[in-house]
Parts: sequence; structure tokens; C-alpha cells
Amino acid sequence: MPDREASREILFELTAVGGAVRVVAIDAATGIEVTIMGPTTAPRAALQRLAAQKLERRLAREGGTGGA
Repeated sequence: MPDREASREILFELTAVGGAVRVVAIDAATGIEVTIMGPTTAPRAALQRLAAQKLERRLAREGGTGGA
């Protein structure tokens, strides 16, 4: 899975909402987006990795538009 994530551009939007962080991952090529929520104490990289993995699953479900 890391090879596919590295081959596509993913945009991230992180927003603090009370004691949580809302992370939106957007595929730059298709505009498809997914959202996750996590604790504010979680490392930013871990939240982005989780959102990217969810986006990859969504892209695969949408018709195999995942990376190489």
C-alpha cells in the first residue's frame, strides 16, 4: 500500500474540534475525499496515514482508481 500512496497527491485538511481533530484527505486527481476523527494527542503523521489508508480503500471501491 505505501507504493500507491506515494504515487498520488493527497491533500490533507486538519481542523481542531473540541478535544478531537477532524482530518479530511482529498485525492487531488479525482476530488474524492474521506474524513476521520482522532484525538488531539495523536501524532499528526499517524492521523494523516490513517486518513490516506481510508482514502485508498475508498478509491479502490470506486472502481480501481487507486495508484499504480
